[in-house]
Formats: sequence, structure tokens, C-alpha cells
Amino acid sequence: MKESLKVLQKAAEIQNKKGNDYQNPNSRVRQAMYYPRGCATILDTMQAKVLRIQSVLQDKNYDPNFESLEDSCIDIINYASFFVAYMNGHIDGQHPDNDFLNRPKTTASVEE
Repeated sequence: MKESLKVLQKAAEIQNKKGNDYQNPNSRVRQAMYYPRGCATILDTMQAKVLRIQSVLQDKNYDPNFESLEDSCIDIINYASFFVAYMNGHIDGQHPDNDFLNRPKTTASVEE
């Protein structure tokens, strides 16, 4: 198996494990609740991960204390998958009457 596919497999496993923490089956919290502005919130989170990576890379002697660069990259992969799922209306708790930015969908009325 290609290394890149192994990374995707690891990302899926982590997404599954973290999903159980973030959306405990006994909780009323749903995944969409983490993204009040829909895909825009997900993109903000992805950008924060990119900025963290850039910050760590700027100091070649810096050793991350908690989250490795690999962990940050895997998080970006998972957030990218959330972005696509949200665009397609498939995030748990997503309101079907809202668009990909979690705004109410407008229906154009036809004047007679």
C-alpha cells in the first residue's frame, strides 16, 4: 500500500476515535454545532492548523511540545473531509434548510 494511502487510513482511524469524544453517543452535541458558519468555520480551523505548522517550521531547532507536524497534517486532512461533507449536506446535525455557510437557503420567488 502506498504511504499516502496509509496516511489516509490513519486519518480515518483518528477521525473515528476523536468523533466518539467530540460527539459522545449519549450527548446532544452534534458535529454541525462545531461549525456555526458552516464551511467558513471549518476553513478557519484548517487555516489555524496551517499557521501552527508554519510557526513550527520557522524555527528549525523547535521541538513541538504536544502535537507533531504529522498530527497537524492529519487534522487538516480530516477537516478537509468535513468541509466536503458539509458542502454535500452530510454532517451530523446539519440543518437541511441551510446552505454550506449555514445560512438559511433563499428561494427565489417567481413573479407572475
